[in-house]
Amino acid sequence: MTASGLIVFLLVGAIAGWLAGLIVRGFGFGLLGNIVVGIVGAFLAGWLLPMAGIVIGGGIVAAIINALIGAIILLVIIGLIRRA
Repeated sequence: MTASGLIVFLLVGAIAGWLAGLIVRGFGFGLLGNIVVGIVGAFLAGWLLPMAGIVIGGGIVAAIINALIGAIILLVIIGLIRRA
């Protein structure tokens, strides 16, 4: 992965984390925490969704949607663990 590819990946994860924090109210970690969750969620979605046979498409919008799905899943799981 090139340096510019890594920067784009981090920006996509940051956008997805911010959006996931807005969607999943009550399970957020603040702006910076949600950005980190978005980046981790982007890694999670990049690994998990293709294994499940879910392919949204190519491009930056599809990458944000994939990362958003991963970040939402991660925020819900973390929120459920924190409540237990």
